[in-house]
Amino acid sequence: MLRNDKPRPGEFFQRDRNLHPPQYTPIYKTSVARSPRYALLSLENTISEITGPVFGHNDIDPIDNDLIKNYAKTGDPIGERIIVHGRVLDESGRGVPNTLVEIWQANAGGRYRHKKDTYLAPIDPNFGGCGRTLTDENGFYFFRTVKPGAYPWRNYVNSWRPAHIHVSVFGTSFVQRLITQMYFEGDPLIKVCPIVNTIPDPKAIDQLIAPLDMNAAIPLDCLAYKFDIVLRGRRSTLFENRLEGN
Repeated sequence: MLRNDKPRPGEFFQRDRNLHPPQYTPIYKTSVARSPRYALLSLENTISEITGPVFGHNDIDPIDNDLIKNYAKTGDPIGERIIVHGRVLDESGRGVPNTLVEIWQANAGGRYRHKKDTYLAPIDPNFGGCGRTLTDENGFYFFRTVKPGAYPWRNYVNSWRPAHIHVSVFGTSFVQRLITQMYFEGDPLIKVCPIVNTIPDPKAIDQLIAPLDMNAAIPLDCLAYKFDIVLRGRRSTLFENRLEGN
């Protein structure tokens, strides 16, 4: 039975840092310049940060979650049509309702619609590559899009990113934003990606790989992939009786 108890304001569960990549990871070259050199600080959330502000349904266009239609000018985008769906859950396994989920991605050729993307694959005039939606009362969401292509990047001589979709989730308020990436089951580039390999726990990597979901596929139209997103919960544990270092 699906059920959503109204959450009470409070601090969030401590992050499990064994699941997350270290900030400084030389095999991912840009982390060398971007990683902090001192211990991170955790700041206590105020009630206003924990409870709002939030997006409302009036902020979302009916086709914002349909990347096949939301930018099309002269026809549908080129590429394999897919559905990406799942649930946004808190750490206790409850669905997070009415939370903003945003995605952005490369087109089927591996090219982003961004002025700094100079990859030789062509821009698709009918594909913008971004969308957003709100979860329903039980935390479910879905997008319709095309499967993104792999692309090379300047890490080592022959580094390639696996096909992936960037995902942003705002939780119950703007300050709880999570940004992650979703990969596709069976992609051989996942195992050789320097960014993926910064994650120390194989189970954590598995949580980023969306399995094929034939039950949600539409016959003669598109395949589907299922990607559940688990957010942190409440009850942050203090470190030496203070919040710094959580």
